[in-house]
Amino acid sequence: MMLRDNLSCIDLDQPNLEGFRKFISCWLYQTAEQTFVVDPGPLSSIPRLVAELRKRRVETLDYILLTHIHIDHAGGTGELLKSYPQARVICHPEGIKHLLDPAKLWQGSQKVLGKLAAAYGEIIPVPETSIGYEEKIGTTAIRSFLTPGHAQHHCCYLFDDLLFGGEVAGVHCPIADGIYLRPATPPRFLLEVAVDSLERMIALQPRSLVIAHYGLVEPALDYLKTGLNQLKLWVECVSRYADLPEPQAKQKIIQWLLNNDPNFCHFSQLDDDIRAREQSFLDNSLRGMRDYVARLSATGSDR
Repeated sequence: MMLRDNLSCIDLDQPNLEGFRKFISCWLYQTAEQTFVVDPGPLSSIPRLVAELRKRRVETLDYILLTHIHIDHAGGTGELLKSYPQARVICHPEGIKHLLDPAKLWQGSQKVLGKLAAAYGEIIPVPETSIGYEEKIGTTAIRSFLTPGHAQHHCCYLFDDLLFGGEVAGVHCPIADGIYLRPATPPRFLLEVAVDSLERMIALQPRSLVIAHYGLVEPALDYLKTGLNQLKLWVECVSRYADLPEPQAKQKIIQWLLNNDPNFCHFSQLDDDIRAREQSFLDNSLRGMRDYVARLSATGSDR
């Protein structure tokens, strides 16, 4: 496939952080007609990314596509523009203001991520003339879709039959046997919104899927449908233990998921350092779901 021949993954490993390998990546598409990257990563990764782009003789970037504006995906965008000032940044309309003036985004990143945010580095502003949102992008048939769920400012990009899915279907780790997936549902999580986004991406019938964390997978529909079913299963599980204090509930939830989720049960196949990384992010996913269930309970709503 011509698309695949011109597509490559640039790993943006964070060697100073335990387990942060094969986790953050930037995807490069390069032809004589058009060159773009998807998710350039945090500020800490930009020197490596620019070096890799130079090594691959990328003299011009037409587009920088952002699946969302979280620090590990977009924090270094403004810095990358210093090397490729002609590039057009595409992101969700809700994210534009935060990249023009990232002070609030940076403060939020520090509050949620703590020392991890410091390791990623400060979020660099993007010039207003360099950023916008387009439904059809460039000279090739790239289509963008607003897919809130993991974040309200999340986008997916369909290029031919390849979907750059960001975290719409959660987090994937390659394992020897089976599929490992985990929902990425930090506060504020809304199940109905995330389900709608996944169902719309399934309806596109992509053949291949790039999961931001991590990798290009096929068949795409298997992973998208797994992500959809997993969201519903996890919310059901969290609801079971909603009346328990958080430490006790977490222990019960994780054990139930290991016994009942056919994909999360592969947690034991992960390397020790990656398990440690996943454990820290798992807390954030469960917190988003617990908050969602608590809000429903407070309002008396049905799921």
